[in-house]
Amino acid sequence: MSSVESQQEQSSQSDPSPSPNSCSSFELVDMDAGSLYEPVSPHWFYCKIIDSKETWIPFNSQDSQQLEEAYSSGKDYNRIVPTDGGRYDVHLGERMRYAVYWDELASEVRRCTWFYKGDKDNKYIPYSESFSQVLEETYMLAVTLDEWKKKLESPNREIIILHNPKLMVHYQPVAGSDEWGSVPAEQGRPRTVKRGVENISVDIHCGEPLQIDHLVFVVHGIGPACDLRFRSIVQCVNDFRSVSLNLLQTHFKKAQENQQIGRVEFLPVNWHSPLHSTGVDVDLQRITLPSINRLRHFTNDTILDVFFYNSPTYCQTIVDTVASEMNRIYILFLQRNPNFKGSVSIAGHSLGSLILFDILTNQKDSLGDTDSEKDLPSIFMDQGDTPTLEEDLKKLQLSEFFSIFEKEKIDKEALTLCTDKDLQEMGIPLGPRKKILNYFRTRKNSMVPVKYPRLIYKPEIFFAFGSPIGMFLTVRGLKRIDPNYRFPTCKGFFNIYHPFDPVAYRIEPMVVPGMEFEPMLIPHHKGRKRMHLELREGLTRMSMDLKNNLLGSLRMAWKSFTRAPYPALQASETAEETEAEPESNSEKPSDVNTEENPVPVKEEAPPIHVGMLNGGQRIDYVLQEKPIESFNEYLFALQSHLCYWESEDTVLLVLKEIYQTQGIFLDQPLQ
Repeated sequence: MSSVESQQEQSSQSDPSPSPNSCSSFELVDMDAGSLYEPVSPHWFYCKIIDSKETWIPFNSQDSQQLEEAYSSGKDYNRIVPTDGGRYDVHLGERMRYAVYWDELASEVRRCTWFYKGDKDNKYIPYSESFSQVLEETYMLAVTLDEWKKKLESPNREIIILHNPKLMVHYQPVAGSDEWGSVPAEQGRPRTVKRGVENISVDIHCGEPLQIDHLVFVVHGIGPACDLRFRSIVQCVNDFRSVSLNLLQTHFKKAQENQQIGRVEFLPVNWHSPLHSTGVDVDLQRITLPSINRLRHFTNDTILDVFFYNSPTYCQTIVDTVASEMNRIYILFLQRNPNFKGSVSIAGHSLGSLILFDILTNQKDSLGDTDSEKDLPSIFMDQGDTPTLEEDLKKLQLSEFFSIFEKEKIDKEALTLCTDKDLQEMGIPLGPRKKILNYFRTRKNSMVPVKYPRLIYKPEIFFAFGSPIGMFLTVRGLKRIDPNYRFPTCKGFFNIYHPFDPVAYRIEPMVVPGMEFEPMLIPHHKGRKRMHLELREGLTRMSMDLKNNLLGSLRMAWKSFTRAPYPALQASETAEETEAEPESNSEKPSDVNTEENPVPVKEEAPPIHVGMLNGGQRIDYVLQEKPIESFNEYLFALQSHLCYWESEDTVLLVLKEIYQTQGIFLDQPLQ
């Protein structure tokens, strides 16, 4: 220790600014900070395969602390620690991380203390736990004895040199000495070595609130990929959840500070994998042409999902998968969260929203609520817009037989059960009998019934993102939705879409077909309308004002021109002007009213009634396009259909509607 003290005295008397060419100067400067050894603080990481490369991602600080406490207890072999809000379990003994609610490859878990990074590496990579322990022991001896430039050899025969606490390098091995006789350790650019997670650049989140207020199931659309980066539904829902956590901190800050809210849990529901594991892909591959292989594979894997859903056989598979998965996840969620007291909502993107819509329309209320069930319209389709028996007979040019069916009290359903003998007994001739039986039996056989499973919970709200529900209902022959119809078990319904989304369709015009009105504009999450939309509206309003003012000026000029060329009538003109003044005065208010009326009419317009599908509230909600998107709507059409996962405006609307059901509102209402 005396040598160390003498060196410290010499360093204190020397120039405090070290020479960049002197390695010993680095050692002397760092001795004050590193002379006393302090154990390294470990942090836990897990490995994910991203773009065919291993990427080590840190657990949030809350999960890492729980893992470290379980590790320090000494009973870590059979210990299972829930992480990531309970969506993953870490088996400490195996050092593996498993997904709880969905199928996913298990990922390696590591207790990390030492890291390295090469020139081509984007992030630091942790050493193995065993070698990190060797590095830590060597580092401790170097600090305690003040003996640096220690060399270690890794299990891969790689050389690590500890020059000083701030300069540690890792040399990769080379096959052997080259023709110049270079030593392997001297070849190649060395990797940077760091000790402790605090010395590397990595984002570590604090963690998620433990309290879960609401559960939302998210169902994907066609294909295995859900965005332009070809990510799965799990990854896209992870983004949606992350955005919601950030918005809770910024827009529900008061409620969080008062501990009124925790968070909303979003869980993905995958139906594509079970559908394509039925063997249908093998059947398709046999009949697929060999040309343009990638395009045909994309078509078989993605676009054909729409046709599968229109097929009664595969439609049954899809609805069974979606309903059973949501029921399974719900039961598992309650087992893992026994204190959960919140409600459940469901959300669907693209075709997933249509699947959920069909499931919800075919739900039945609980047995105890049969009386309330009778109060609901039994069919959500407006029967007045579907072909009646009289219209069908008119189509067959057999209208004269309608009175016979009316007398026998036979409707369309009863007619499908009639036989040829029954019609003969009614006095209908052979030719018309054959036409009627063929027409109605063909229609009956073409509609193979799908048995919709029952959900074991009642959803609070149904959110549809970029939904083609309106188009599919129209194609099915539905022209209007009964304004009194509402889902048997779900209270709310929001149809959310981007204005350039080529797959999205509106719902409200099907409820109120006789009116034309705009959808509800979703406010920007920063509490204002986007600047280019305000500018566009301002220019439109200005052009309308200019147009009205110009027409008014032309009208006044035309009146003056018609009177000016008659000087001989000046005496009588004064009398006419006195009579014309009250007329012009009476005309001016009407002109002013016609010019100024549109603004107050828009503000004081009566509320639009769009039926009970969303409890009497509006159904269609449109996002505000970004400024760059407004330049070419065709260029951003595909992107607009996949934008919902990272859209703050969409997530904020979902959170606002969910928490309103609990009596909790935004800190500042958006406009």
